[in-house]
Amino acid sequence: MHPGTVALVLAAATAHALWNIASKFKRGDTFLFVWAYTCASALICVPLGIALMADGQEVLDGRLAVGSAVSAALHIAYSLILQAGYDRAELGVVYSVARGTGPMLTMLFAVLLLGERLTTVAMLGAFLIVAGILVVVGNLFRSGSSRAVPGILWGAATGATIAGYTLWDSYAITSWHLAPVSYYAGTLLLQGLVLTPIALLRRRRIPAVLRADAVPILIVAVLSPLAYILVLTAMVSAPVALIAPLRESSIVIGSFLACWLFHEGNLARRIAGGVIVLAGIAAISL
Repeated sequence: MHPGTVALVLAAATAHALWNIASKFKRGDTFLFVWAYTCASALICVPLGIALMADGQEVLDGRLAVGSAVSAALHIAYSLILQAGYDRAELGVVYSVARGTGPMLTMLFAVLLLGERLTTVAMLGAFLIVAGILVVVGNLFRSGSSRAVPGILWGAATGATIAGYTLWDSYAITSWHLAPVSYYAGTLLLQGLVLTPIALLRRRRIPAVLRADAVPILIVAVLSPLAYILVLTAMVSAPVALIAPLRESSIVIGSFLACWLFHEGNLARRIAGGVIVLAGIAAISL
C-alpha cells in the first residue's frame, strides 16, 4: 500500500478515536445523542455533496441512490446491534470482539468475494494489527467464560455488520465510481430520515439532550464523517482487505487517550499492543 494511503487511513483512525473519546462525555439519552449527531453530520455533508454534483463531480442517479440506501441500512443495523449488545453484555467484550472480527471478516470476504489479491507480507501485517488490538483490549474472559459468551456473540454480530457496510461501501466507491463525499452525504441523509420518526417519539427529551451534550454532538458530527470519508477515499486506491484492519488502529490510539484522559490502567500492555500494531502497519506499507 502506498505510504500516502497509509497516512490517510491513520488520519482517519485518529479522527475516529477522537470522536469516540468525545462520545464518552455524553450524558443524555443514547438514541437521541446518535440521532442528533447523525442529523448534524448530514447538515454538514449534504451541502458539500450537492456542491460536488453542481460542479459535475457526481451525478444524482440510481447508483448513488441505491448505494446510499443500502449503506444507510447497514449502518443503522450496525448501530442497533451494537447498542443492543451494550445493553445485554459487557461493553469491553462487545467492543473488543466487534473491532477484532470486523476487519478479519472484511479481509476474508474481500479475498473470496471481491477477488482481491494480497501479498504474504501484507496479510501478515493485517494479522499483526488484529493481534495487537487484542493485546490492547486484554483478556476477554477475565470476568468468567460464561459471562463473556453473550458479549462475544453480540460482538461477533456487530463485527459482521462492520464487514457488511465496509465491503458494500468499497464496492460502491470502486465499482460504481461514486464520489466519497456525495456517497456518504446520501448515506447520512437517509440515516437521519429513518431515525427521525423514532426521535420524535421522544421529543420531550430532545431539548435536554441538546443542552447537556452540545459539545460532544458537535465534535462527533464533524469528526465521524471526516474519518469515514477519508477511509472511503483510501478505498479508491487500496484493497479494502488492508484498509479494514489498518483503520482499526483507532482502538490503540483511543486506548492511549483513555489512559491519559480517564486514568485507565494497563499502560504496559497497551504499549506492547501498540508496538505490534505499528509492526503490522509497517508490513502493510511495504
